Formats: sequence, C-alpha cells, structure tokens
Amino acid sequence: MSLLDLPDLTLDCILEKLSPSELCAMTCVCSELRDKCISDHLWEKHMEKKWGRLMGDAAIQEWKSHVATIMRCLRSSSSSRKSKPNWSSRFVASLKPFAWLSSNHGCDNRGSSTYFAPIDSVMYWYSNLENGKFWFPAQVYNRENGHVGFMMSCYDAKIRYDFKTDTFQARYSAHGRRAAEEKVRWQRLRPSQDDTKSRDLHVSDCLHGLRPGDHFEIQWRRTKEFPYGWWFGIVGHLQNCDGGENCRCHSDENVVMEFRQFRPESPWRRTVINRKEHRETGDEENGFYGGVKKLGTEEEISTWKRLWPSQALE
Repeated sequence: MSLLDLPDLTLDCILEKLSPSELCAMTCVCSELRDKCISDHLWEKHMEKKWGRLMGDAAIQEWKSHVATIMRCLRSSSSSRKSKPNWSSRFVASLKPFAWLSSNHGCDNRGSSTYFAPIDSVMYWYSNLENGKFWFPAQVYNRENGHVGFMMSCYDAKIRYDFKTDTFQARYSAHGRRAAEEKVRWQRLRPSQDDTKSRDLHVSDCLHGLRPGDHFEIQWRRTKEFPYGWWFGIVGHLQNCDGGENCRCHSDENVVMEFRQFRPESPWRRTVINRKEHRETGDEENGFYGGVKKLGTEEEISTWKRLWPSQALE
C-alpha cells in the first residue's frame, strides 16, 4: 500500500505534519504527490510561522508586483517563441511557468523543487524568501550595526534573507550614498509601516492625549533631503513641573519629548512640540522632528527596551 492509496483526508493530515524541506522532497516522488505538496493550504502555515511577522502590507504588495512582472515577461517570451511549439505547449498546458524546467534539469539538479511550483503559489513565495532571491521592504532597529548615531531608531530598508547565517542583508535608502549592512538578526526587524512612507510626514493624531510617562515614536531626519527614521522616546515633564501629584503637563499646549538614551546634559535629550499646531519643526543644526505615534502595546515598548544601549549616549 502506498501513500496515494490512502484516503485524501488521511493523506492531507500526513502532509500537514511535514516540514518545508520534507514537502519539497515529496514533490520529487511523483506527479500526483507533487500536485498535492505544492498546494497553498499546506504552505500557508509555514509562511505564517516563519515569515508572517515580517510580511506587512508593503512586503505583500512588493511580492505581488514581483510576480506580475515575471508573468508578463513569461507571456512576452512565450509569444515570441510561437515557432517553437514544444516549449510553448509545456508552458501553456500546465499553467505552471517553471514546471517544464524539471524535465530538463531533474529533481536533484538544484537541490530544491522550487521550479515545480506555480509562480503565484505560496510555495514559490516561501522558496524565494528562503533562498534570498526576494528583496522586500521592512524596518531595521539600530541600523548599521548599532552605530551610535542611530541608537534607538528604526529605519526603512530593503532586506533579503541569508539562510546560511539565519540573518539578513539590508540596504538603506538615504541622500547621497546608499548604506548597506549584513548579518541583521530577526530581533532587529519589523514590518514596513505602509501608512507612512519614509519621506512623508506622519499625521499626528495622538498629541492631545499624551501624558508624562507615555512611550512614543517620533519621526526625525538630519536634513530635509534625508528620509525620516522613527525614534523612541518617553513623554517628560515641563521644566516648571516637579512631577508630583499636582502635575498639569497633560493639559498644557506644549508636550516634552524625552530621549533618555542620551545623557541629561546632551542637546539631543529633549525637545518640545506644540500639541495643536505641530508640523515638522527643527533646523539644520539639530535636525527636523516630524509626526508622532503613541505606542499602545507592551510588546512594542518591550521591543524598544531590549535595544537600550548599555551606557548613556553623549
């Protein structure tokens, strides 16, 4: 009795327990198992388990655009090869653009079965992520290996996975040079914030409710030519307030934004913004402060705290 003799429900239960590498190996057994093992419902749980945390709306849209581009190229290539029915018929009949490569290269030639999967399948997406073939948008905490100039910040980047080290490569977009970094660990990554692009001013809708002790992120950039990064801070008390029970800082038109990773005497330690009329504020010497987001979950706050520098910054 073979696997294929089992009832479909029993076979599905077995396949659901296989790891990604085991599913890939099973696609090489026969065409019937291949068709079952590339099913999206088997790969969606693997995608969610390993990649779900980083696959924000921006990354998903990037992948859809990537797939659409490949499909257009294949359709164009297919049209230009109408004089070669052997190639074209394999592509059109199977509706799996890379399936024909298996007959040319064999299952073991590349050490994976990615070519058996349709381009718009979850398996193909997962494989491209694992193999580092897909660069996608994300945000990186403490960019450039924790360079002191970026401590307690989070910047947009394009990243790709390096399965050999279980880390990522990152490329940062900036004015002038394009910075790059290797061996970025999972803990320093979060999904790209799709609601605000790195050069757009975030609409601050939380300023009226901010109180001393609240945690926030604020946009900051060195000059107006640079993209924004998000910087972690804590709402402080006004200069004439002792922080006691009579504190009225929450009702003042100004709010103190403190960055306690810096020493108290540091010029970067604090800034004051107006709750009612806040737009981008600053100058070429101290940089420009943009929109503000209040952190609402303990997970967000604890993530930042884990990145806290071992000693106060100048």
